[in-house]
Formats: sequence, C-alpha cells, structure tokens
Amino acid sequence: MLKSIKEPKMPYVPFYEYFPEIAEQETRTITLLKKTSGLPAGEYAFTEMYCNEKGCDCRRVFFYVVFSRKKVAAVIAYGWESPEFYAEWMGDDSPDVIEELKGPSLNMASPQSNLAPAVLELLKETVLTDADYVERIERHYRMFRDKIDSKARLRRRKGKIKFKKKQVR
Repeated sequence: MLKSIKEPKMPYVPFYEYFPEIAEQETRTITLLKKTSGLPAGEYAFTEMYCNEKGCDCRRVFFYVVFSRKKVAAVIAYGWESPEFYAEWMGDDSPDVIEELKGPSLNMASPQSNLAPAVLELLKETVLTDADYVERIERHYRMFRDKIDSKARLRRRKGKIKFKKKQVR
C-alpha cells in the first residue's frame, strides 16, 4: 500500500523504507466521512519521512500527505524541539528561519495542492494534539537516525580496515 507513493526528491526518505512493518501498523491516517473545513471526504495518510544525511540531527519529520491513496495533498515539515535548539543547530536565530524549522509548516520546496493549507490545519488540530503520537514520531526519528548513522559508521569502518599480508617463513 505505502510503496506506491511517489516521493518528492529531497534528502528525506520514507520511514517505511527501513521499517516497513512498523510503518504499515503505525502510519497515521485520518478518514473524513464528509467534507470538513474545506477538505473533501476521503482518507489522508500522513507518511513520515526523515533526513537520511549521515550525522544530521535536525529532529524534524516531513509528512508526505496523500489523499485517497493517489494525490499529494501536502508536504508538511514539523520540528518538535525548542526554538533555541533550532537556532543553535542552524546557527541562525532569525524568527522566520526558526519558525520554518520548528514547524509545523508547509514545505515550500515541495509540491503542494490547493488542499495543503487545510491539511496543515488538520495536522495541527488533530495529529499533533495527540501526545502519544508525537512521542511515536520522536521514537521513529531515533530509530531512523540509528539505522542511517550505523550504516555510515559501518561504511567508514570498512574503508579503514587494512589487512596485513601473512608472512610465510
């Protein structure tokens, strides 16, 4: 089901790429039975995407929101840390920059539908008000980062291994 989604080109990779079983069970979907707040009835899947750059610790997720399993409704960035964290991490304390990093906000570099502003409100009013779900996002982020960073450590280690030739006497 989830693998049919065409991902945008960015350094963010779907959580399901590394953890398909968990993603299948824990991807948040919201089904609207009737038109609500400017959104048509249907299913909205909030696919989690995380940064796959080695050593990055942005503590952000991109929600690639798909409407009724086929149309991109929105790409929303969300950072859960404090503004001070993002100011230090980015090396910029501009309020506009921090607001974009902390989120939730529409990612301007990604495709957005005319539903995107309403989907952002849906995320703010329902998904992100669930403390258990926000904790799950943070747990998924840590799992993802551990996988990416352990692969990077393994590649570095393999590149540094030198084999001594066995001397025969």
